[in-house]
Amino acid sequence: MSINDEDLAVRAAEAGAAVVRSHYGAELARFGKDGDDFATVADIEAERAILAILRAARPDDLVLGEESGRTGDGGNGRTWLVDPLCGTLNYAVRSMLASTNVALRTGGRVTVAACADPFNDEVFWTGGDTAYVRHDGVDRPLAPSAASRLVDLNLDPPFPNRPDFLAARMLSDDVFVERFRPRVVSTTLAVAWVAAGRRAAYVTDGHLEDSVHFAAGIALCRAAGCVVTDLDGRPPHSGRGGLIAAANDATHATLLSLIAAQRPGDRRP
Repeated sequence: MSINDEDLAVRAAEAGAAVVRSHYGAELARFGKDGDDFATVADIEAERAILAILRAARPDDLVLGEESGRTGDGGNGRTWLVDPLCGTLNYAVRSMLASTNVALRTGGRVTVAACADPFNDEVFWTGGDTAYVRHDGVDRPLAPSAASRLVDLNLDPPFPNRPDFLAARMLSDDVFVERFRPRVVSTTLAVAWVAAGRRAAYVTDGHLEDSVHFAAGIALCRAAGCVVTDLDGRPPHSGRGGLIAAANDATHATLLSLIAAQRPGDRRP
């Protein structure tokens, strides 16, 4: 029986989340990667579970996995972007702030995506036009809201736009302190929370094109009607990079002005 792309993404994300959940609390060996980055057996086995589902249903598609790299042909213009455990450091120290991200890029745009929370039995997903959260088998539309005033900042390196922009500087900006309340959860689950109305915004630096970490969250925010741009207010991946995902125009405008104020000559004292 055939399965559509949206259901396939959800099924794959749920399979990865089940593996992540099964290893939680165990003593996990760390496999070093570049710099201070590392993977655990949960990352590796979760990705295997996801790839097994994608390969069985879409054998001709290209897959870009966080742990296994590029596999498959990809001649059909379809690429799955897989992050089996976003928030590995959180997870390794037994913090339940993590997610499993699966997204499909077709024709240069990600429209199908799923972000599973292994510990809250939730999957945020989209087929391109509308975004939903699934809990106990029930789908509810996502509704962005800035009411919480909570803004997540990604403080992890690298910082390719330094010194012109550094997210950490926003924490001491009087306008930011007056308008928002900062959070740092160190997982792109927070991007899905913007789409769901649980965060007012998310800000990060970095070059995010083809990012297995951010593809699903960006697609969810777009489908939910959030304002999604790079650090200069341009479409993502078209300028110097980075990401502002905001619940509404007013929140986005304030964050954009705070970021612009960090440029030389414009910085606040």
